[in-house]
Amino acid sequence: MKIQIDIDCTPEEARTFLGLPDVAPMQQAMLKQMEDNMLKATNVADPEAMMKMWFPLGQQGMETLTKVFQQVARSQSNRDGDDPANGKS
Repeated sequence: MKIQIDIDCTPEEARTFLGLPDVAPMQQAMLKQMEDNMLKATNVADPEAMMKMWFPLGQQGMETLTKVFQQVARSQSNRDGDDPANGKS
């Protein structure tokens, strides 16, 4: 036996019916905060301050990012058969 029910309602009506909280005000506040932070970042003329904002871990974060890129490049070259250890190019 199959039963199919179609309910025509808006997302707000569904949330209210199911008793879910209205998170729209929180989402708006978070978006406003993110927008303010991005505007502050673009107004910064100091490259060092921008890098600190983008990579909060500083030098350690950059080293980690570099290692990740190197691992990806190595795994890609190994997959393509270009393993420098085997002398293939």
